[in-house]
Amino acid sequence: MATAAEAEAMRRAVALAARGLGHTSPNPVVGCVVLDADGRIVGEGWHQRAGGPHAEIHALREAGERARGGTALVTLEPCNHTGRTGPCAQALIDAGIARVRYAVADPTAQARGGGATLAAAGIDVEAGALAQEAEAVNEAWLTSMRRGRPFVLWKYAATLDGRSAAADGTSRWITSAASRADVHRLRAEADAVVVGSGTLRADDPHLAVRDREGARQPLRVVVDTNATVKPDARVLDDAAPTLIAVAEDADTDRLPGGAETVRLPRAQGRRGLDIAALLAELHGRGVRSVLLEGGPTLAGAFLAAGAVDKVVGYLAPVLLGAGPAALADAGITTIAQALRLDTAEVTRLGPDLRITAHPVAPAPLAEEN
Repeated sequence: MATAAEAEAMRRAVALAARGLGHTSPNPVVGCVVLDADGRIVGEGWHQRAGGPHAEIHALREAGERARGGTALVTLEPCNHTGRTGPCAQALIDAGIARVRYAVADPTAQARGGGATLAAAGIDVEAGALAQEAEAVNEAWLTSMRRGRPFVLWKYAATLDGRSAAADGTSRWITSAASRADVHRLRAEADAVVVGSGTLRADDPHLAVRDREGARQPLRVVVDTNATVKPDARVLDDAAPTLIAVAEDADTDRLPGGAETVRLPRAQGRRGLDIAALLAELHGRGVRSVLLEGGPTLAGAFLAAGAVDKVVGYLAPVLLGAGPAALADAGITTIAQALRLDTAEVTRLGPDLRITAHPVAPAPLAEEN
């Protein structure tokens, strides 16, 4: 059981880990706080970029000799392998750390086992401190490692009556400037931003991150089953890399240059591409988190495939009464099949509401006696 001081230090480590969002992929975000033998904070660190020192190394360097006999609080189990950097478990041993408290076990076969290595060296090791908070800050990477596909966050903007555009197709701007700025935060934290060809034709989105200092641009992905992207599409500029996903049998002769193209199988029994194949392709490219920006048809396909891990909806206090809905066919035909969500947060952004929720796994059917 973590002491009050250790719990507070772990809370600080979670906050430090969040600083790495958008900068560490394909690695996780990790935070670390080192306490000296008297329980005082003497070192802090977080994983700042892929290939750079891990959180524990930054914290140990700051602590120096004061780490000896102290405690390390880490949001993720210290790694146990040598990659572009050395194993953090061994670094903690070499620093003379006496106790290690980590929040979440590493799910990867390559890196896990650090806890056991530390215990074998005589270090007092406990797991699980503030696990829920540490899971939340690292949800994209953990989901990707556990499921073998990128974490998918579906973001949408709608009026209070659920419309994503007016009857004439206009949609700029349904939500406020505050909500639109928040979307750029989501983009900056994602490895890839995905839209469908319908949204590309209707809105010609740019999909790059703006007004976020130091942001890494995500991969812009267009799901364009029949290869219809026009040469003047804004996603074809050099602001960020772009990938166009087309069907295996699509005629790509008229596709413009300036973007890489990948061929994928069509979906079975539905229009469009196979979502699992798309996610597998992105995962193979090192994409660990996807921001799904639309439109309603593509969102429905992702939901039908069971490939949405988080939903962020921006609701504007606006009524239209007609126009396309924010979500199209998701394979749900009766209320009993409705995808229930667990609301994690409701925040006001200017005049709008931002609702963050996670799909709830359906309860198992009761067995008959």
